[in-house]
Amino acid sequence: MRHFYVVMNPDKEGAKETAKEICSYLESQGAHCIIGANHKKDSSPGSHYTDPSRVPEETECIITLGGDGTLIQAARDLAGRNIPILGINRGTLGYLTQISLMEETEEALSSLLAGDYQLEERMMLGGTIFHEGETVFQDIALNEIVIVRSEQLKVLKFRVYVNGEYFNEYRADGLIAATPTGSTAYNLSAGGPILVPDSKMVALTPICSHVLGTRSIVLSGDDRIRVEMMGQDHICQAAVFDGDTQTKLFPGDIIEISRTEIKTILVKLKNISFLDNLRNKMTGI
Repeated sequence: MRHFYVVMNPDKEGAKETAKEICSYLESQGAHCIIGANHKKDSSPGSHYTDPSRVPEETECIITLGGDGTLIQAARDLAGRNIPILGINRGTLGYLTQISLMEETEEALSSLLAGDYQLEERMMLGGTIFHEGETVFQDIALNEIVIVRSEQLKVLKFRVYVNGEYFNEYRADGLIAATPTGSTAYNLSAGGPILVPDSKMVALTPICSHVLGTRSIVLSGDDRIRVEMMGQDHICQAAVFDGDTQTKLFPGDIIEISRTEIKTILVKLKNISFLDNLRNKMTGI
């Protein structure tokens, strides 16, 4: 790798300084590095740090500075470009970001320049929403697609079908369809299972189910999930993609969820395993 593009969250402490240090180091080694201009205007959903049109075609690696959210936004913005992403943590837990200190960063950059790394494909989910039989919204997610109540504290009602076969009817605060990458995010907080990151599976986890005995289920990445919204017209509900973009849902609406052909490629440093990273994040060791 010789061509790099840095995406940073300028609100994270030390991000700007670290970005300059990264580019300085890479250029001192004969590589080419560009720091992306921040065009995020506010903190509202859909306002991002990455302008895909400014990322050169010859870019071989995206380096994100921030937290998992910064990496996820970059992955969504550059979906389909197949540019490997390395996340450097300037946030909190950072399950997706592997390194944080500048000393670790220089070691990681040296590994990239020397070709001492692995590339790991992560599956993404696509969601399509139908209203009265017509497609009204489509988006993708690296972490999860979540159905939630958007305003009132009302219980949501929905039916779930898998590959056209009726599976279950839920009364809950919402439903999470999580990828292996997203299994350590909202899904984990809601009591869902942790999935091996490079697997092809989907965790379907109800949020605060009002039916005793309702649990998560792990489905194949090839399964197609269909959720039919029930309930009353006055209940405000929404589908949220990676905590970023969202659209309203109404009773009778249908959302279909399945694995998309688009993938996110993450840079995996050989000396850091998923289990090491998971243990360190969860125990603070």
